Amino acid sequence: MNNFKTVALLGFMSALVALVAQTVSGSFWIAMIFVVGFNFVAYFFSDRMALASSGAKPVAEHELPQVYSIVSNLTARAGMPMPSIHLIDSPQPNAFATGRNPKHAAVAVTTGILQTLNIDELEGVLGHELSHVANRDILISSIAAMMAAALSMFARMAFWFGRGNSRDNPLGPIIGILSLILAPFAAMLIRYAISRTREFHADESGAELTGRPLALASALEKISVGATRVPMPVNPATAQLYIENPLKGLGGQGLSRLLSTHPPTEERIARLTDMAQGIKRL
Repeated sequence: MNNFKTVALLGFMSALVALVAQTVSGSFWIAMIFVVGFNFVAYFFSDRMALASSGAKPVAEHELPQVYSIVSNLTARAGMPMPSIHLIDSPQPNAFATGRNPKHAAVAVTTGILQTLNIDELEGVLGHELSHVANRDILISSIAAMMAAALSMFARMAFWFGRGNSRDNPLGPIIGILSLILAPFAAMLIRYAISRTREFHADESGAELTGRPLALASALEKISVGATRVPMPVNPATAQLYIENPLKGLGGQGLSRLLSTHPPTEERIARLTDMAQGIKRL
């Protein structure tokens, strides 16, 4: 069900981008070139941009032996290649994974998460992040973010250079203003919905990988408290990659669930608790 929702949302966003691009360019094929071009950039460069913007530094095994040991055991269990390991110098407990596929993946943890979680909780978090890699969630989220940016750009172009300025159509300026406002907002809502869906899926598959859903639930509770108390200013475009919204302490959680990049922590914990009891939600 989560995969179906993701495909449907990405398909709708792609169609929206293509429609606005066609409006600007007047050509379906030019619009397709734009869409493919943005997806190409997202596919090959999203991991580097995420690591660079977070300040994550690669670390050797002797520097983080515990993390290397956990990741090595989990990747062997999942039949995945070993990702590169990175460290973020931040007191906020958090982590993220990036990379377009398991062969080109990286896992980053903060210094704060290493000080906050016990070994089982840390394993739960790393299992969650490796599940993101296995499920190609980072690629999906990066494509959604790039298409949202493209849609905003095309909407502005449509307003200033497209049909919004046509004197032959009296409704043109109104349509242009609406597209300038509504198209990027719609893209943002879809992008956030995709992010929340993939978080639920990674919680489930990560807990299946470790066999300890309650350890991940406990980790999420500690991380949520830490993210609220300890600010971590990051690029909002990459906030959705983290296991918990790193901007919570800066008021970045949004006014409602629709405007949140992550599902409510309470609901994630409840789902994991049900999973531990053999109850699986759709």
